[in-house]
Amino acid sequence: MSRIGKQPITLPKGVTVEVATGLVKVKGSKGELTVPVHTDLTVKNENGVITVSRPSDSRTHRSLHGLTRTLIANAIQGVSAGYVKEMLISGTGYRAAMQGKNLELTVGHSHKDIVTPPAGITFEVPEPTKIRVVGIDKQLVGQVAANVRAVRPPDAYHAKGIRYADEVVKTKPGKTAGK
Repeated sequence: MSRIGKQPITLPKGVTVEVATGLVKVKGSKGELTVPVHTDLTVKNENGVITVSRPSDSRTHRSLHGLTRTLIANAIQGVSAGYVKEMLISGTGYRAAMQGKNLELTVGHSHKDIVTPPAGITFEVPEPTKIRVVGIDKQLVGQVAANVRAVRPPDAYHAKGIRYADEVVKTKPGKTAGK
């Protein structure tokens, strides 16, 4: 049995879960998310504890078991506490600013790069060199953060660019290192 899939999920206060055929709806203080569930798997909500079970030990059922449990747990975490991805900008003259709901990046291009957030995502700029991507959907927060990083990823020689706060950029030595 899957070690992740067999773990029960306890619901925090203020979170409700509705289990339907092929779908789990999670509602909380921050919003509402729906998680698709494979029709072979069964999801039960008993006294505030969510359990996922599979009908057999076939390869597909084993792989879907842990995945489904994790997706439901991520949705519960998202609607109760939310997700934040912190990013840092390094480089001379590189900075970020808010332009309404959009993120305006000045990162060494001849123009300013504007990043428009999708529905459910907000940007925060506490300092000109820090960006926070905030939302309830873990996958969407990570994808939007990756899109922001792709505007100017950190280069290998000077580590200038946009990077995640917990990312370590390994720099290469320059030409003079060989002498």
